[in-house]
Amino acid sequence: MKIAILSRNAKLYSTRRLAEAAKERGHEVHVFDHLRCYMNITSMRPSIHYKGVKLEGFDAVIPRIGASVTFYGTAVLRQFEMMGVFPLNESVAISRSRDKLRSVQLLARKGIGLPVTGFARSPDDIDDLLNSVGGNKFVIKLLEGTQGIGVVLAENKKAAESVIEAFLGLNANILVQEFIEEAGGADIRCFVVDGKVVAAMKRQGKEGEFRSNLHRGGSAELVRITPEERSTAVRAANIMGLNVAGVDLMRSNHGPVVMEVNSSPGLEGIEKATGKDIAAMVISFIEKRAAVGRTTTRGKG
Repeated sequence: MKIAILSRNAKLYSTRRLAEAAKERGHEVHVFDHLRCYMNITSMRPSIHYKGVKLEGFDAVIPRIGASVTFYGTAVLRQFEMMGVFPLNESVAISRSRDKLRSVQLLARKGIGLPVTGFARSPDDIDDLLNSVGGNKFVIKLLEGTQGIGVVLAENKKAAESVIEAFLGLNANILVQEFIEEAGGADIRCFVVDGKVVAAMKRQGKEGEFRSNLHRGGSAELVRITPEERSTAVRAANIMGLNVAGVDLMRSNHGPVVMEVNSSPGLEGIEKATGKDIAAMVISFIEKRAAVGRTTTRGKG
Protein backbone atom coordinates (compact mmCIF):
# COMPACT_ATOMS: atom_id res chain seq x y z
CA MET A 1 0.00 0.00 0.00
CA LYS A 2 0.94 3.64 -0.38
CA ILE A 3 0.51 5.36 3.01
CA ALA A 4 0.62 9.06 3.87
CA ILE A 5 1.46 10.24 7.40
CA LEU A 6 0.38 13.76 8.32
CA SER A 7 2.95 15.05 10.80
CA ARG A 8 4.77 18.32 11.43
CA ASN A 9 8.05 16.48 12.04
CA ALA A 10 9.16 13.18 10.49
CA LYS A 11 11.72 12.71 13.29
CA LEU A 12 9.17 12.57 16.10
CA TYR A 13 9.15 9.16 17.82
CA SER A 14 5.55 8.26 16.94
CA THR A 15 5.87 9.38 13.32
CA ARG A 16 9.17 7.59 12.88
CA ARG A 17 7.92 4.33 14.44
CA LEU A 18 4.79 4.27 12.29
CA ALA A 19 6.85 4.87 9.15
CA GLU A 20 9.34 2.15 10.14
CA ALA A 21 6.60 -0.36 10.91
CA ALA A 22 4.88 0.30 7.58
CA LYS A 23 8.14 -0.01 5.59
CA GLU A 24 9.03 -3.25 7.41
CA ARG A 25 5.73 -4.68 6.20
CA GLY A 26 6.49 -3.70 2.61
CA HIS A 27 4.50 -0.50 2.27
CA GLU A 28 5.49 2.79 0.63
CA VAL A 29 5.39 5.63 3.16
CA HIS A 30 5.47 9.41 2.75
CA VAL A 31 5.41 11.96 5.59
CA PHE A 32 3.78 15.34 4.88
CA ASP A 33 3.60 18.45 7.03
CA HIS A 34 -0.15 19.07 6.93
CA LEU A 35 0.36 22.83 7.30
CA ARG A 36 2.23 22.78 3.95
CA CYS A 37 -0.56 20.88 2.19
CA TYR A 38 -2.97 22.96 0.12
CA MET A 39 -6.18 21.91 -1.51
CA ASN A 40 -8.20 22.26 -4.68
CA ILE A 41 -11.79 21.77 -3.56
CA THR A 42 -13.98 20.76 -6.49
CA SER A 43 -17.04 18.57 -6.78
CA MET A 44 -15.68 15.82 -9.00
CA ARG A 45 -11.88 15.98 -8.73
CA PRO A 46 -10.74 17.11 -5.27
CA SER A 47 -6.96 17.21 -4.93
CA ILE A 48 -4.16 17.93 -2.47
CA HIS A 49 -0.85 19.52 -3.36
CA TYR A 50 2.39 19.57 -1.36
CA LYS A 51 5.32 21.80 -2.26
CA GLY A 52 4.20 21.96 -5.87
CA VAL A 53 3.44 18.25 -6.24
CA LYS A 54 -0.04 16.75 -6.56
CA LEU A 55 -0.59 13.91 -4.08
CA GLU A 56 -2.08 10.89 -5.82
CA GLY A 57 -2.46 7.14 -5.49
CA PHE A 58 -2.58 6.88 -1.70
CA ASP A 59 -4.43 3.97 -0.09
CA ALA A 60 -4.40 5.16 3.54
CA VAL A 61 -3.57 8.24 5.60
CA ILE A 62 -2.39 8.35 9.23
CA PRO A 63 -3.18 11.70 10.89
CA ARG A 64 -0.74 12.87 13.59
CA ILE A 65 -2.37 16.27 14.02
CA GLY A 66 -1.41 18.46 16.97
CA ALA A 67 -4.17 20.07 19.02
CA SER A 68 -3.03 23.59 18.12
CA VAL A 69 -3.63 23.00 14.39
CA THR A 70 -6.73 20.81 14.59
CA PHE A 71 -8.80 23.04 12.30
CA TYR A 72 -6.39 23.03 9.35
CA GLY A 73 -5.17 19.48 9.96
CA THR A 74 -8.67 18.02 9.88
CA ALA A 75 -9.46 20.06 6.74
CA VAL A 76 -6.52 18.37 4.98
CA LEU A 77 -7.65 14.99 6.29
CA ARG A 78 -11.19 15.62 5.02
CA GLN A 79 -9.74 16.28 1.59
CA PHE A 80 -7.99 12.89 1.65
CA GLU A 81 -11.33 11.33 2.63
CA MET A 82 -13.03 13.08 -0.30
CA MET A 83 -10.41 11.49 -2.55
CA GLY A 84 -11.36 8.02 -1.25
CA VAL A 85 -8.24 7.51 0.90
CA PHE A 86 -8.74 5.37 4.04
CA PRO A 87 -8.16 7.44 7.23
CA LEU A 88 -6.80 5.76 10.37
CA ASN A 89 -9.10 8.09 12.29
CA GLU A 90 -11.72 10.15 10.48
CA SER A 91 -11.67 13.94 10.56
CA VAL A 92 -15.06 14.25 12.24
CA ALA A 93 -14.01 11.86 15.01
CA ILE A 94 -10.79 13.81 15.64
CA SER A 95 -12.69 17.11 15.80
CA ARG A 96 -15.20 15.57 18.19
CA SER A 97 -12.55 14.24 20.56
CA ARG A 98 -10.61 17.54 20.56
CA ASP A 99 -13.65 19.45 21.81
CA LYS A 100 -13.43 18.76 25.56
CA LEU A 101 -16.96 19.93 26.33
CA ARG A 102 -18.56 18.08 23.43
CA SER A 103 -16.69 14.86 24.20
CA VAL A 104 -17.64 14.96 27.88
CA GLN A 105 -21.30 15.48 26.95
CA LEU A 106 -21.22 12.59 24.47
CA LEU A 107 -19.58 10.25 26.99
CA ALA A 108 -22.04 11.28 29.71
CA ARG A 109 -24.98 10.64 27.37
CA LYS A 110 -23.79 7.05 26.95
CA GLY A 111 -23.30 6.47 30.67
CA ILE A 112 -19.48 6.48 30.73
CA GLY A 113 -17.97 7.16 34.18
CA LEU A 114 -16.69 10.76 34.41
CA PRO A 115 -15.53 13.18 37.09
CA VAL A 116 -18.36 15.52 38.11
CA THR A 117 -17.98 18.33 35.58
CA GLY A 118 -19.34 21.88 35.48
CA PHE A 119 -19.42 24.46 32.71
CA ALA A 120 -20.45 28.12 32.95
CA ARG A 121 -19.79 31.42 31.20
CA SER A 122 -20.90 34.12 33.64
CA PRO A 123 -18.85 35.10 36.74
CA ASP A 124 -22.17 35.47 38.58
CA ASP A 125 -22.67 31.68 38.38
CA ILE A 126 -19.30 30.59 39.77
CA ASP A 127 -20.41 30.01 43.36
CA ASP A 128 -23.35 27.79 42.39
CA LEU A 129 -21.21 25.99 39.80
CA LEU A 130 -18.60 25.05 42.41
CA ASN A 131 -21.32 23.89 44.81
CA SER A 132 -22.77 21.64 42.10
CA VAL A 133 -19.35 20.10 41.36
CA GLY A 134 -18.75 19.56 45.09
CA GLY A 135 -15.64 18.73 47.08
CA ASN A 136 -12.91 20.89 48.56
CA LYS A 137 -10.49 20.88 45.61
CA PHE A 138 -11.23 21.61 41.98
CA VAL A 139 -9.50 20.95 38.66
CA ILE A 140 -9.97 23.83 36.22
CA LYS A 141 -9.27 23.11 32.54
CA LEU A 142 -9.01 25.33 29.51
CA LEU A 143 -11.05 23.76 26.71
CA GLU A 144 -8.17 24.40 24.30
CA GLY A 145 -5.43 22.98 26.57
CA THR A 146 -3.34 19.90 25.80
CA GLN A 147 -0.57 17.79 27.44
CA GLY A 148 -1.46 19.20 30.84
CA ILE A 149 -1.08 22.83 29.74
CA GLY A 150 -4.01 25.00 30.86
CA VAL A 151 -4.94 22.68 33.75
CA VAL A 152 -4.95 24.17 37.26
CA LEU A 153 -5.60 22.55 40.64
CA ALA A 154 -7.40 24.89 43.04
CA GLU A 155 -6.79 23.80 46.65
CA ASN A 156 -10.01 25.38 47.95
CA LYS A 157 -13.17 27.13 46.82
CA LYS A 158 -11.78 30.65 47.19
CA ALA A 159 -8.76 29.78 45.04
CA ALA A 160 -11.06 28.20 42.45
CA GLU A 161 -13.16 31.34 42.28
CA SER A 162 -10.05 33.47 41.66
CA VAL A 163 -8.72 31.20 38.91
CA ILE A 164 -12.10 30.97 37.16
CA GLU A 165 -12.60 34.73 37.31
CA ALA A 166 -9.15 35.23 35.77
CA PHE A 167 -9.85 32.79 32.94
CA LEU A 168 -13.30 34.24 32.23
CA GLY A 169 -11.75 37.72 32.26
CA LEU A 170 -9.60 36.57 29.33
CA ASN A 171 -12.70 35.26 27.51
CA ALA A 172 -11.42 31.70 27.91
CA ASN A 173 -13.80 28.75 28.00
CA ILE A 174 -13.18 26.41 30.94
CA LEU A 175 -14.43 23.22 32.55
CA VAL A 176 -14.48 22.69 36.32
CA GLN A 177 -14.12 19.10 37.53
CA GLU A 178 -13.97 17.36 40.86
CA PHE A 179 -10.49 16.43 42.05
CA ILE A 180 -10.05 12.65 42.32
CA GLU A 181 -7.95 12.64 45.49
CA GLU A 182 -7.79 8.85 45.75
CA ALA A 183 -6.03 8.58 42.37
CA GLY A 184 -2.88 9.92 44.01
CA GLY A 185 -1.72 11.89 40.96
CA ALA A 186 -1.82 8.79 38.74
CA ASP A 187 -3.86 7.81 35.73
CA ILE A 188 -4.01 4.90 33.29
CA ARG A 189 -3.48 5.29 29.55
CA CYS A 190 -5.30 2.56 27.64
CA PHE A 191 -4.23 2.25 24.01
CA VAL A 192 -7.20 1.13 21.92
CA VAL A 193 -6.86 -0.30 18.40
CA ASP A 194 -9.87 -1.60 16.48
CA GLY A 195 -12.10 -1.98 19.53
CA LYS A 196 -9.51 -3.67 21.76
CA VAL A 197 -7.17 -2.43 24.48
CA VAL A 198 -3.83 -3.61 23.12
CA ALA A 199 -1.68 -2.05 25.87
CA ALA A 200 -2.05 -0.12 29.11
CA MET A 201 0.33 1.83 31.32
CA LYS A 202 0.06 3.66 34.63
CA ARG A 203 1.36 7.22 34.55
CA GLN A 204 2.43 8.77 37.84
CA GLY A 205 2.99 12.49 38.27
CA LYS A 206 6.28 13.59 39.79
CA GLU A 207 6.31 14.54 43.46
CA GLY A 208 4.19 17.61 44.11
CA GLU A 209 2.57 17.45 40.65
CA PHE A 210 -1.08 16.40 40.24
CA ARG A 211 -0.76 16.06 36.44
CA SER A 212 0.58 12.71 35.28
CA ASN A 213 1.56 13.69 31.72
CA LEU A 214 4.93 12.26 30.66
CA HIS A 215 5.67 15.62 29.00
CA ARG A 216 5.52 17.14 32.48
CA GLY A 217 8.02 14.77 34.05
CA GLY A 218 5.68 11.91 34.94
CA SER A 219 6.78 8.27 34.90
CA ALA A 220 5.16 5.25 33.27
CA GLU A 221 4.96 1.56 34.09
CA LEU A 222 3.10 -1.51 32.90
CA VAL A 223 -0.24 -2.00 34.64
CA ARG A 224 -2.90 -4.71 34.70
CA ILE A 225 -6.34 -3.24 34.14
CA THR A 226 -9.68 -4.59 35.30
CA PRO A 227 -12.43 -5.83 32.95
CA GLU A 228 -14.45 -2.71 33.85
CA GLU A 229 -11.55 -0.43 32.94
CA ARG A 230 -11.01 -2.30 29.68
CA SER A 231 -14.69 -2.05 28.78
CA THR A 232 -14.81 1.66 29.67
CA ALA A 233 -11.81 2.44 27.45
CA VAL A 234 -13.22 0.53 24.47
CA ARG A 235 -16.66 2.13 24.82
CA ALA A 236 -15.17 5.64 25.11
CA ALA A 237 -13.12 5.21 21.92
CA ASN A 238 -16.16 3.82 20.12
CA ILE A 239 -18.39 6.70 21.21
CA MET A 240 -15.85 9.15 19.80
CA GLY A 241 -15.76 7.11 16.57
CA LEU A 242 -12.00 6.54 16.83
CA ASN A 243 -10.33 3.42 15.42
CA VAL A 244 -7.16 4.20 17.36
CA ALA A 245 -7.22 6.15 20.62
CA GLY A 246 -5.48 6.72 23.89
CA VAL A 247 -8.10 6.68 26.65
CA ASP A 248 -6.99 8.19 29.95
CA LEU A 249 -8.71 6.79 33.04
CA MET A 250 -8.50 7.48 36.75
CA ARG A 251 -9.32 4.98 39.47
CA SER A 252 -11.91 6.63 41.70
CA ASN A 253 -13.91 5.37 44.65
CA HIS A 254 -16.88 4.97 42.30
CA GLY A 255 -15.05 3.09 39.56
CA PRO A 256 -13.01 4.15 36.51
CA VAL A 257 -13.63 7.67 35.23
CA VAL A 258 -12.54 8.92 31.80
CA MET A 259 -10.39 12.05 31.79
CA GLU A 260 -9.73 12.31 28.06
CA VAL A 261 -9.94 10.41 24.77
CA ASN A 262 -6.85 11.23 22.69
CA SER A 263 -7.12 10.85 18.90
CA SER A 264 -3.33 11.06 18.29
CA PRO A 265 -1.86 9.14 21.23
CA GLY A 266 1.92 9.07 21.48
CA LEU A 267 3.70 5.75 21.06
CA GLU A 268 6.96 6.34 22.91
CA GLY A 269 5.75 6.08 26.50
CA ILE A 270 3.48 3.09 26.00
CA GLU A 271 5.89 1.12 23.79
CA LYS A 272 8.71 1.56 26.30
CA ALA A 273 6.52 0.81 29.33
CA THR A 274 4.88 -2.30 27.86
CA GLY A 275 7.52 -3.57 25.43
CA LYS A 276 4.84 -3.99 22.76
CA ASP A 277 5.16 -3.06 19.10
CA ILE A 278 2.13 -0.76 18.99
CA ALA A 279 3.17 0.76 15.67
CA ALA A 280 2.99 -2.65 13.96
CA MET A 281 -0.49 -3.20 15.43
CA VAL A 282 -1.67 0.10 13.94
CA ILE A 283 -0.28 -0.76 10.50
CA SER A 284 -1.83 -4.25 10.72
CA PHE A 285 -5.22 -2.62 11.37
CA ILE A 286 -4.79 -0.40 8.32
CA GLU A 287 -3.94 -3.42 6.18
CA LYS A 288 -7.13 -5.12 7.29
CA ARG A 289 -9.48 -2.18 6.96
CA ALA A 290 -8.06 -0.17 4.05
CA ALA A 291 -8.46 -3.18 1.76
CA VAL A 292 -12.19 -3.16 2.49
CA GLY A 293 -12.71 0.55 1.87
CA ARG A 294 -13.57 3.68 3.75
CA THR A 295 -14.75 3.74 7.33
CA THR A 296 -17.94 5.34 8.51
CA THR A 297 -17.74 7.21 11.79
CA ARG A 298 -19.34 5.10 14.48
CA GLY A 299 -20.01 7.86 16.99
CA LYS A 300 -22.69 10.52 16.91
CA GLY A 301 -22.97 14.22 17.64
